[in-house]
Parts: sequence; C-alpha cells; structure tokens
Amino acid sequence: MEQTLCFILLLIALCSVSECVQRQYHFINVKKNWTEAQRYCRENYTDLATIDNMNDMNELKKSVNDVFWIGLQKTSVYKWQWSSGDPALYLNWGSGQPDGGDECGLMLNGQFHDYSCSNAIPFICNNTNTGLVFVNQTKNWRDAQSYCRQNHIDLVSVRNQNENQRVQQFINGLSLSGSLIWIGLFRDSWQWSDQSDSSFRYWNTGEPNNAGGAENCVDILNTVGLWNDAPCHLQFPFVCHEDKLILIKENVTWSEALRYCRQNHVDLAAVLSEEMQLEAMNVVQQASTEAVWLGLRQSRILCIWFWVRGETVCHQNWANDTSEVCESAETSGAVQCGGDQRWISFPETEKLNFICSNYE
Repeated sequence: MEQTLCFILLLIALCSVSECVQRQYHFINVKKNWTEAQRYCRENYTDLATIDNMNDMNELKKSVNDVFWIGLQKTSVYKWQWSSGDPALYLNWGSGQPDGGDECGLMLNGQFHDYSCSNAIPFICNNTNTGLVFVNQTKNWRDAQSYCRQNHIDLVSVRNQNENQRVQQFINGLSLSGSLIWIGLFRDSWQWSDQSDSSFRYWNTGEPNNAGGAENCVDILNTVGLWNDAPCHLQFPFVCHEDKLILIKENVTWSEALRYCRQNHVDLAAVLSEEMQLEAMNVVQQASTEAVWLGLRQSRILCIWFWVRGETVCHQNWANDTSEVCESAETSGAVQCGGDQRWISFPETEKLNFICSNYE
C-alpha cells in the first residue's frame, strides 16, 4: 500500500433519524485525480467522504490543511432536496408546480413553488431554542441559506404534512399570508459517491459555476472550508470515510452472518445505546429482507439475551416483552426494517440480511 499520512477523525455526529451516521474519516495525503481517489477509498475504506451536516464540516475544517477531494460528483439527474441534508420525500407543490427550470423553492399559501434562486425575498430559519425564525430581510436563496447557518441552524425544512401546517400557521400568525418566503428546498444534480441521500451542501460564493464546462467534481479549499466544483482530472489529496455499521444484503443464517462479519469486519453489530439504535435504523432502510440480523443471541441455559462480543444487553428495544422467554431452539435477534424498527427473535436458521460492525 502506498505511503499515506492519515489523520483519523472520529466524528460523533449530533443525531436525528435521518442524519445519524457515525463515520470515521481518513485524510489521505497523496495527490490523485477524483476517480483514482474514489477507487483508493473503496479498496481501503468505504468510499470517498460523504458530509452530512455542519458538525462533520466543522471537524474537517479543523483537522485538514489543504485542498482535498470529497465524494460529490455531478450527474445528469436533477432532484429536489432540503438544505438541512434530508431527502425531499414530501413535496407539497402548488397547482402547475414546479413549472420551469428554477432550482430553489419557496412557500406561498402553504404550498411549494419553484423560483429563481437569484430573486431576493424574506425567509424562515430553524433555531434549536426558539423554533421557527422569520427573517424580514430580502436575500437570494444562497445568501438566505448562509444567514440561517451563521445565525441559527439552516433554512427551514418542510418534510411532512405536520411540518407544512406548522410553518403555514407560523406565516399566518405574522400576517404574511400570500407572501413569497424562501424555505430550504432546492434541486441539483450532484450525487455522493456512496449513493447517500444527504443533500448537505456548503458551496463557496459563486460556486458551483462549471467554469470551462467540465467542473464535475468537488474539492474543499480548507483555508475557508467552502466547496468548489473542479475538473475531475486535477490531482489533490482526499478524504475517505469508513462506515461503522455495514449492511450486507445477502440472505444468510445467523451463524453464517457471524462468520462473515468476523472474517471481513469486526463482528455482528451490537446496539448498545439509543444513539446506536438510531444509526441502525438508518442503515436497515436499504435492506431487502423484513428484518436484519444483529449480534444478539439467547442462552437457552441461562435464559438471557447477550451480545456476542460480551456486552450486557442494557439498552432494550424489543417489539414484544419476550426477552425472558426461553426458546426451545437456537434463537437470535434481528431488527425490523419497517414500522418502529424494533428487535424481534428468529430461529437462527432463518435467512436474513445482516449488519456488520467496524467498532473495535
């Protein structure tokens, strides 16, 4: 393996269900073009770095002193997303909307409309302490996003019907019904190398500008920490990430899953806390079976459940309170892929997808 200087950045992210992905980041101080960097990361870690939120971004800015590649690349597919990093699964478009090539979204009378990002209108931010914050200043969408990130959290996301009603009631309470107001909705054609749904972006002013018509990859100029589109053939250092929980979409018995994880990673996954449960919930969304094996096993002699690496089962997430029921056959634990994603028991001969862990 080539000589590399690796700064290992363990990022413990502030978690929501949509963004709780704990990763280990590795700065590789060897210059490669974007495709070579992607290949290196996939061979040695998980992939070129995905950045989910400002917590990730701030850690990278503190720890890397160079221009470096991340795993964002332009595609031919445009899709609507939220500035906060959440995928846009709920889109409450007004009649005839979206109606053109505009790439930013506003709210008008409780519904979404596409609008030119360069137009200047008021906007709504999210704030941890005060909730929704109306900013009665006219800014273009990008400047509104920057303002919210610097002074609050981000432009507001409207991810479901309840949030839609809450935002519209907030607007009505300010006697602003009928006004055009920026929300955190935008569309672009950029995609993460690991196919993550994260829509977090942190562009420098005037970027991406596709100078020369061939700037299809993204680097970070770490003196300012902002993103820039650049030709993919340029050679820079790069950051890889290594996922701590890995979904394996193969249908195998519990024993086969255990053997695979110990040969290729560290072990079958243990869920030791609420934070790790949120992480597992995010991972299993891509599974192809109704449930996914965990490193959870029942001792028929002692009639107790235990994690195969020896940890005590302190955090409980059972679908039904059957944790003290002694089964007559070898029984192991899995996490459901639907509903509340609770733990359930299966005969160990059941064939399911499984989660491996890279936690030492």
